[in-house]
Parts: sequence; structure tokens; C-alpha cells
Amino acid sequence: MTRSRSPFRAIFLLILIGTICLGTLVLVSAPLYIQNRASQIFGLPSPQLSTIDQLYLSLVLLINGTDLTTPNNISGPERAFIVTIGESVNSISQRLYAEGLIPDSDTFINYLVYRGLDTSIQAGQYSLNPAMSAIKIAQELQDSTPTHVTFRILPGWRLEEIASALPTSGLNFTPDEFLSAASSPNNGHPLLNNIPPQATLEGFFFPDSYLFPREITVNQFIFTILDNFQIKVEPSILQGLIHQGLELYEGVILASVVEKEAVNSEEMPLIASVFHNRLAAGIKLDSDPTVQYAIGYNHEGNTWWKNPLFLGDLEFDSPFNTYIYPGLPPGPISNPSLEAINAVAFPAQSTYFYFRAACDGQGGHVFAETFEEHVQNACP
Repeated sequence: MTRSRSPFRAIFLLILIGTICLGTLVLVSAPLYIQNRASQIFGLPSPQLSTIDQLYLSLVLLINGTDLTTPNNISGPERAFIVTIGESVNSISQRLYAEGLIPDSDTFINYLVYRGLDTSIQAGQYSLNPAMSAIKIAQELQDSTPTHVTFRILPGWRLEEIASALPTSGLNFTPDEFLSAASSPNNGHPLLNNIPPQATLEGFFFPDSYLFPREITVNQFIFTILDNFQIKVEPSILQGLIHQGLELYEGVILASVVEKEAVNSEEMPLIASVFHNRLAAGIKLDSDPTVQYAIGYNHEGNTWWKNPLFLGDLEFDSPFNTYIYPGLPPGPISNPSLEAINAVAFPAQSTYFYFRAACDGQGGHVFAETFEEHVQNACP
């Protein structure tokens, strides 16, 4: 006898098939819906994103959308916000959050990455307001023409290193224009009276952070930095240099060597004392950084300061090579910090004639009175 099929079984199968089909439809259509909805609200995603990253960021932005579209404080005051050259997106976002300009730093970063704006933020000074949405702030930071830009000169940079920072600074003159003006200064600044004829301005670009109008000319740029040097290097320092038997230019030369020798600024007065002692005794300075400066750009290391130096490098024939030529180099080898200039003007009182890097790898030095002690201080 044949048993009839239960109608409930057929209904169950139909429901199961329908559920599977609906689930498949949802799985296929949901990502498309998420991506389309995100692009409608937040704009088109960066073409550099993978499909998975695009879907993930679309979903994250939809979940946290109010953090991007709603101002953090509609009654907040406008304020200046400075983006420095080379500052990371993470740092920028955290500072925006800390200053109350955006409600959430992580969502802001996700938006920047989603839109591909994380790689195009411009250094400079902006006027931002917490009444702006995070999206509006992100767009403001893309403006390539803020009225002012911040330019930082690091202690120990040489002219070429300053020049290499210019292309991404937002300033309107070229590295070649800068090097030409710095190598043949004729802007009438009073400091030029302290610099020998035909000398460059190496050593007088005072390390500091500067806020410049974007349209500043190269001569105005140089004049402003020389003004800062003249302000920061006070008359008491000049008197200290005179007490050491040095004119300003000579003091800057020696300070530029101290700057490159010292890793820790606390050691600068003691290092300066060694060089003062050697100069007084007629002993060559034997300073590695003077050789590095003379050699110039090292293509293998992609640096202006070749390290390590080899014995053959110490024979490089240049008036800057203090292993060959006695006395001070003919000019500064870097742009020294105020600490280095102070160290030359007011050195420690010591009987040391030698120093070398300590063996602990912490950047300090060990000092010696005699060459025999100096040899004994060598690392095993």
C-alpha cells in the first residue's frame, strides 16, 4: 500500500528554499546597499581601497556617521590649528580631538582613509571651528593654499638639508633658489657684517619653528631667520665668545662642530672644552663630522652625513677635514643650536684633549687627558 506524502513536508521544503534564496539575496545585496549608502552620505571611496576595506570602512562610517556630520560644538570659537611638515594623520586627528574640534579621532581617521584624504593633508596654519563638521574640517585640511605655513629647521642641518625640506613645505621658492641666495647673500642684513666675503650663510640658519606667509620670498625667508639668530644669540653670548678669543663667525664654526659631535646636549660644554684645549695647544681637532661635511652627499646611505667613516675617508683632501688641516674649518659645517653656541661661549673647565663614544650605546662619550687613556677607552 503506497503512503501519501505529507503536505507539511512540501510546505517546509518550500519555506526552506525560500529562506535560502532570501538569505542569498541579502548576502549579495547588503554589501552593495552599505557601499551605496556610504557613498551617498560621505562621498565616493578612494579607488586605492580594496573591496574588503571599502566595505569595512563604509559600514564603520555608517555606524558612526553622526561623529562626522554633526558639529562638535555649534557655539565654539574659531581658532588657529597648525599642521607641521611630516606630521602623521594620527597625530593630527588626536590633536583635533584634544582641542575639541572633532568628536572622535578614530572615526575621523577612518573617514580620511575611506576618501583617500589621509595622504593629501597640507602642512600649514588653518582657521578651524568646532561648529564645522568633521567632514568639513577634513576638507579644510586639504586646502593647498593656507595663508601661513610652519617651517622647522632642525639643529645640525646643513644648507642642503634645509633645501630638501622646501618642496613639501608649501613655500613658493625652490631649493635651488634658496641655495643660491644662501650661498651668495646680499640682502643687507646686519649679520652679514660678521661673515667673511664669499662665505655662505651656513651656520646662521637658527634652528627653530617658523611661521611664514606662503607668499614669502626667499630673501624675506632668509632675512627673518637671520633676525631670529640675532635675537636669540644675545650680547652676553657674544661677550662669552670674545672671552674665549673667538669672533662670532669663529664661534659659530666651532659650535657647528660641537653640534654634530654631541648626541646629548648636556655634554656640549665638555666637548667644547676639549676643542678649546686642542686649539690652544695647537693640536688638530680631528673631528669626524668635518670629514662628513667635506665628503658631502653619500648616495649609498642616502644621507649628507656618511656613517660610518673609514680610514681612507679621513684622508679626504678638503680644508674642512680637520684630520689634515689644523685650526678651525674655513666655515661652519652645520647650523648649530643655541645650546651648542652657548657651550662654545661658556665651555666646561677641563683638562681633556680627547673623547670618544661610550660603549653602552646610549650616545654619551668618555673623555681622556692623554692619547694613551683615549686608546684604553676604546670599546672591546
